[in-house]
Amino acid sequence: MRFYLDALGFTLAGDVRFGSGERWVAVSPPDGSAVLSLIAPQPGSKEEGLIGRPTQIVFVTEDVVSRYREWRKRGVRFQYVPRLKRIRYERSTHPDSVQDLDHSGAPPSLWGGVITHFKDPDGNLFALVSYDEETRAVEAQRRATAAKLEAERRTAQELEIAREVQTRLFPQTSPSLTTLDYYGTCIQARQVGGDYYDFLDLGPGRLALVVGDISGKGIAASLLMANLQANLRSQCATALEHPERSLRTVNRLFYENSTASAYATLFFGEYDDRRRHLRYANCGHLCALLLHRDGGLEKLHSTSRVLGLFKDWECSTGECPIYSGDTLVLYTDGITDSYNDGEEEFGEQRLVDSLRRHREKPAAAIVTSIIDDVKGFSLREQFDDMTLIAAKCH
Repeated sequence: MRFYLDALGFTLAGDVRFGSGERWVAVSPPDGSAVLSLIAPQPGSKEEGLIGRPTQIVFVTEDVVSRYREWRKRGVRFQYVPRLKRIRYERSTHPDSVQDLDHSGAPPSLWGGVITHFKDPDGNLFALVSYDEETRAVEAQRRATAAKLEAERRTAQELEIAREVQTRLFPQTSPSLTTLDYYGTCIQARQVGGDYYDFLDLGPGRLALVVGDISGKGIAASLLMANLQANLRSQCATALEHPERSLRTVNRLFYENSTASAYATLFFGEYDDRRRHLRYANCGHLCALLLHRDGGLEKLHSTSRVLGLFKDWECSTGECPIYSGDTLVLYTDGITDSYNDGEEEFGEQRLVDSLRRHREKPAAAIVTSIIDDVKGFSLREQFDDMTLIAAKCH
C-alpha cells in the first residue's frame, strides 16, 4: 500500500479489516476513476502463485517520459527507459503470457506510443504507456464514431416509442352503426407522421368521420397531429349541435399552439345513422368522393379554409344524403401523389377507378384493395403518409 501511495502518488480508496482478520485495501490513481484492490493471498493458494508475474495491467499517462523520471526518483524499478513501440493488440488466455494487451474487448488493432515496464516491491509487472499523436487521432475518431452510433441508436429507440404512442392515438374502437360499414387506416412513410384519422362517437346513432393532414413531416408533424386530435376530441360534446362553433374553437387552439407556418387540412363529417345523412366541413382538404349506387360520383369540396393559419376563421358546412349502396371515401394526398417510375402520379381518377372496381366489397376490403392498387402502381419508396377511410351505406 505504501508503494502505491508514496511512490506512485495514488490515493487510498478503502482500507477495511473483516472479522476474520483479513484486510482489504483499495487504491486509485491520481487521474481517472480506476480502483485497484490490493489483496494478501492465503499461503499456498493459487493466487499466491501469481505474485511476481506480469499483471497485464496497463497505466496510461499523457507523458510517459515525465512520469518515468518522477517515479524513478521515488524508487520505482523500471525494466528499461521509455521507448516508441507499435503494438498489435491481442487477447491472451495464458496466465503467464508476457504480452502488451488490449483489455478493452475491442478487436485486434495497431497501437502506437511510448512504453516502459516497472515492478512493484513484490515483483509484479506493470506497463506504463502514452499514445502517439496518430493513435490519439484514431482513438478520437473511434470515440466519435461510437458516440454517433449510440446517438443513432437512442434516436431510433425514441422514434420507435413515439411510433407506438402515435399508433395509440388512432381510433382503437369503432362505434357500432346500423346503416354504415366503415374502416380506416394510416400507413406512415416514417416512424411517425402528420396524417390523422379518427372516428368520434357523438352520441347514439351519430358518428364523426375525420381525416386530417398536418403540414410537414416527422416528429414536428406528429406533435401537431397529437395536438389537433386532442383539440377535436375535447370538442365532441359541442360538435353534434354546433359543429361550426366547435371547429372554430379547434382552429383557435391550433393557431395558438403552433408556429406561424404550421397548418392542417381537415375533413370533418358527422353521419346520422337514422337519417343516413352527412353534414360535413371540408377545411382546405382534398374533396371527399361519394360514389352512388347508380355509378354517379359526387365530390364534397372545401367549405372552409385550412386550420391554424388564420386567427379570425369562419367555418361553413355542407350536407348530403347517403343512400343504401353509396360509398364514401376520405383520403390524404399520400394516396393520389404516389408516383411510378414514369413520374406519373396515381391521381384522383385512378383512385375513382379503383373505388369502382372494389365497391361491392366490405369497407375494410375496399380500403385494403385501394392501398394495394396504389402500392402496385408506385413501386418506389413511399415518401408520404397514406391515409384512407371507406364508409359504405347499407
